[in-house]
Amino acid sequence: MDTVIQLSYFVAAVLFILGLKRMSSPKGARGGILWAGVGMVVATLATFFHPEIYVREPFAQGYAFHNLDLILIAIAIGGVLAWWSGKRVAMTDMPQMIALYNGMGGGAAAAIAAVELFKGGTHELAFMVLAVLGGLIGAVSFSGSLVAFSKLQGIMKKTFALPAHQVFNLLLFSATLAVGAWLVFGEPGLFGVALFFLLALAVGVLMTLPIGGADMPVVISLYNALTGLAVGFEGFVLNNPAMIIAGTVVGAAGTLLTQLMAKAMNRSLANVLFKSFGPGDGGEGSGPEGEMKPIEAQDAAILMAYSNKVIIVPGFGMAVAQAQHKIWELTQLLEKKGVEVKFAIHPVAGRMPGHMNVLLAEAGVPYDKIFDLEEINNEFPNADCALVIGANDVVNPAARNNPDSPIYGMPILDADRAQNVIVMKRGQGRGFSGIENELFFADNARMLYGDGQAMAAELVGHLKTL
Repeated sequence: MDTVIQLSYFVAAVLFILGLKRMSSPKGARGGILWAGVGMVVATLATFFHPEIYVREPFAQGYAFHNLDLILIAIAIGGVLAWWSGKRVAMTDMPQMIALYNGMGGGAAAAIAAVELFKGGTHELAFMVLAVLGGLIGAVSFSGSLVAFSKLQGIMKKTFALPAHQVFNLLLFSATLAVGAWLVFGEPGLFGVALFFLLALAVGVLMTLPIGGADMPVVISLYNALTGLAVGFEGFVLNNPAMIIAGTVVGAAGTLLTQLMAKAMNRSLANVLFKSFGPGDGGEGSGPEGEMKPIEAQDAAILMAYSNKVIIVPGFGMAVAQAQHKIWELTQLLEKKGVEVKFAIHPVAGRMPGHMNVLLAEAGVPYDKIFDLEEINNEFPNADCALVIGANDVVNPAARNNPDSPIYGMPILDADRAQNVIVMKRGQGRGFSGIENELFFADNARMLYGDGQAMAAELVGHLKTL
């Protein structure tokens, strides 16, 4: 039976790897998710045949719970909640959902570590060390992801920092490691385990509180990597190959993605974690000179209808307005008039990696019309019009022109170099990072004010009459 279980775990691990590989391409992403899902089903079914499930272990004097019962209850609760949330959560709230699910993975790894650490001397020294590390990383990922969820959901709208915040964090982290060492080399019991995890949870909260909303894509990716690492460590503790391989793959993929996201912002990970900016940060002082110049929907439609090339730059505002379907209809109308239309995607557009790609795919936009920053930037000078929908920092020329700007040096989409720029925006407020956008004041830029979906519908209506 043990051979069958281990073989099942191996098959599950292979499906995880193949699924993740397919997820790297939009064309294979859906299939990749299904493959990974099948792998999870195989791993779960194999666990039901594990001998330890049928061992009764009392949690307290006089009480005995059957592990199989607990597993079935957990699967039922988790399955219902996942189905319910998957049906109800809007695409605009997907980043919050990803952050929350990341946290749940880290919390699960921390819970495994707590149980194993409470057993104490039943494990070898190396396994105790791995349990402590996995528990620490998992707890930090859990509490940090909950804070990220609160920021993305709008529950927590400001950044918070204590006096000498980073020094305090360092002391708290050192104390957590000290208690972790006590767990490994001593016998602190329930008190020591509880203290360790309380400190670890506090580290995750205090590490994330000062980080601004503009950095959330990097933070989500980082906690995804930490969750994978924690699961991998606990896989070693439980001698579970599926957990080891799945955790390692997720941790490696999350780490690479975090590096790519930080590079896309031209910032180091340390800069994101310890010198971040958010709403209200970096927006003080003198702003761009000039004024924002409005344009009516009819004039914007005429401008695009008589263009040779239009490049559309979507941002989180498009997600909030659920305007992607109308934008795709707009694109089809322009193409019928002989206009070449392309979509330009910045790596950190939206609130999570790939956010805009998912929205456009949902609307039916073909993959060959969607281009990354490196592929599309040299085409902006030849574009008659750039249509910016709810994007802010990723098209802000201050990243090139203003050394005093917090985003200076960040690679951006060169929308300002198009012959004409139409910015679809609800109002004159600043973006999520709180930084004024120089593009909005440029001579070749015009502001189309209003809800993204409503304005896109107006543009569609006017195009149909031309």
